[in-house]
Amino acid sequence: MAAPTHTLTVTLKSTIYKANLQIADIDNGYYADHALTLARHPSETDERMMVRLVALAFQAHQLQALCGGDGELKFGAGLSDPDEPDVVLRDFTGATRLWMEIGQPEEKPLVRACSKADAVSVYPFHHAAEVWWRGIQTKLTRLEKLSVWRIPTEASQGLLRLAQRSMSLQATIQEGTLMLGDGKNTVDVEPVRWK
Repeated sequence: MAAPTHTLTVTLKSTIYKANLQIADIDNGYYADHALTLARHPSETDERMMVRLVALAFQAHQLQALCGGDGELKFGAGLSDPDEPDVVLRDFTGATRLWMEIGQPEEKPLVRACSKADAVSVYPFHHAAEVWWRGIQTKLTRLEKLSVWRIPTEASQGLLRLAQRSMSLQATIQEGTLMLGDGKNTVDVEPVRWK
């Protein structure tokens, strides 16, 4: 008689990061402090996590512009749940006003996101983003709610200097450029609008 076999399943937990983010968005007249918790999925890199933070900083002014300050801007389930955004802005009724994706998503999830939200923004950052864009660009032209902002790879990799389990960051946005710093290091992020 054969001995029973047992399968051991190991579930890796997300790593929790905390960020106090002071935003001075001069372009949009938005000034606020955000206390944020980022749950970094085991398959997520620090670079991707920091691009999520950058996307939130760039869009934080929408909290006032779209919701009159009466809404919630937060990190979504992202990699843990493909049906949820990486960053989301919901108004006081629970309606999704802005859905943000980080990386190089497929067409179908973007179509689904556009059906669930008033606006969708994608932030590709990987060195292969241009290849992804050439392959998907024509498929996305009909998505009127969609905007695509290319984060330069040099900038996204520079963000690694700022990644800490506990971060205190200053974000200044002026003339379309985000200057993100922690008092010792500063990274300039100037996204390029593809759509």
